[in-house]
Amino acid sequence: MERPSRLLLLSELRVRNAAYEVSLSRSLLTWKRRVSSPVYHPFRPRFCVPSFSRRPDSGVCQSVLVSEIISVKEEEEENSSKQKDDGSWRKIKEREGKDCRRAFTVLYVQRSRQYRWRCAEVTFTCPEEALCHHWVSSIREQLTTIASRPKHLLVYINPYGGKRRGKHIYEQKVAPLFAQAGVSTHVIVTEYANHARDHLRAEVELKKFDGVVCVGGDGMFSEIIHGLIWRTQMDGGVDPNCLDETLLPCSLRIGIIPAGSTDCICFATVGTNDPVTSALHIIVGDSQPMDVCSVHHNNTLLRYSVSLLGYGFYGDVLTDSERKRWMGPARYDLSGLKMFLTHHYYEGTVSYLPARDIMGTPRDAARCRSGCVVCQHSGQLLSERAERYETDEVSESESDGEWRTVRGKFLAINAASMSCACPRSPKGLSPAAHLADGTTDLILVRKCSRFDFLRHLLRHTSKDDQFDLTFVEVHRVRRFRFTPRHCQSDSDLELDLHENGKRQIFSQICRDHPACSCTPAYSSWNCDGEILTHTAIDVRAHCQLIKLFARGIEEPTVFEDLTNPCAI
Repeated sequence: MERPSRLLLLSELRVRNAAYEVSLSRSLLTWKRRVSSPVYHPFRPRFCVPSFSRRPDSGVCQSVLVSEIISVKEEEEENSSKQKDDGSWRKIKEREGKDCRRAFTVLYVQRSRQYRWRCAEVTFTCPEEALCHHWVSSIREQLTTIASRPKHLLVYINPYGGKRRGKHIYEQKVAPLFAQAGVSTHVIVTEYANHARDHLRAEVELKKFDGVVCVGGDGMFSEIIHGLIWRTQMDGGVDPNCLDETLLPCSLRIGIIPAGSTDCICFATVGTNDPVTSALHIIVGDSQPMDVCSVHHNNTLLRYSVSLLGYGFYGDVLTDSERKRWMGPARYDLSGLKMFLTHHYYEGTVSYLPARDIMGTPRDAARCRSGCVVCQHSGQLLSERAERYETDEVSESESDGEWRTVRGKFLAINAASMSCACPRSPKGLSPAAHLADGTTDLILVRKCSRFDFLRHLLRHTSKDDQFDLTFVEVHRVRRFRFTPRHCQSDSDLELDLHENGKRQIFSQICRDHPACSCTPAYSSWNCDGEILTHTAIDVRAHCQLIKLFARGIEEPTVFEDLTNPCAI
């Protein structure tokens, strides 16, 4: 970042009839009130100070990053005063006569509570029309140099997701911001399931756009990534069904405007489910890489996953809740309670490939935040591997052959590619999981009592270490396989029958009748809120396969430091 001292412009302008020294560098726009300036109207910094804790009488010096300026617009100061100021101000203007003064307004990002962003504005009055033009053109010139900002976006709106407010949210809260920032959009309102996926796969010309925006929940986001990843592999001649293929990263970034019943992806990457905040991240051109897991069965791609793969408890909850869709979001609570009380466990074998050459562990106290060094380190390793890549070469992490195997009875088998944090579980299933380190956290919850399992579930909402339990183990892996008990070899089945005798035979018969309270033979996989058609799967994490219009969750200190904006 360039030093603020290397100024492009420095002028004395007025804000609400108070004299300010305003400066512009390549990185900062700063305005500082002159102490000797007479003040007619009290300055109200809530319109222009990028913080929420300043007092109304302390607005002496404010700064905003040029990269967080949304737009600048030129307007006649006299016209705006007629709309906003009182009669005494108009009398002053009448005495002054017809001035050539001009005003310009800067719209910029203002940080608020709970990781939210807002669009704030400040209006500067210039003594000369030429000076006003010079300031406006200079700021716009700096904005045009920011190559990461999107100019043309493809927008998909799910009108049926959540509370059916997707179209309303976009038109009332998002579209006006895009218009102010000069971002053109091509909007498609989806008409059926997988409409966006199919459109991305075949019909749209992606070169026309700088990004894709989905207005909806996690299901809509899943449609977007399935269409975009598939299209990228087809254009690059890569077979997505081949598990050993190195997938090509998508060039277009994806923006998420939360408008669904669950918006876990948005919450875990931005810190809040707020449409305005997400729209502002898109406008300023933020970029956050993200890992994607491909889920295969017998060399056939089933789905992609970016958040949670859950077998056992979370799979059963989703399966049961699908029968209660008429209840709305409340169905998850009822199904969760029901599955907790039934307390089913499932036998199977988990094989996994531990991640090597990475920073951090699943039990770290540090969290994945904006500018995460762990994700940056993984990105550097990915770039180095790409430079050394040859057609038939297998990556080092997958050729070491150090697979490990765990057999047993499990209440839940979860793979978290991110923290999976949400408003109900602010820490998530794996609080230390990273967005872009090329791994997934494999969490195995072995058979235990209902009370112990409840302890584990409650720790998702508390500060306690949810992995500090004897029946819970967690591994950071690059790949893993799962084979349910009923899919294992015949020799294993015969061995168990010999050991357990008739009890095993009657138990198997009992499992074929759902009315019986015995544990069923297998569960279903919950893949980002969708049920997989197979239980035996092979999963691989692909490092930084997609990018979002986000920057990761900012540390709270970023918001606190802005109480002194001149220190930016």
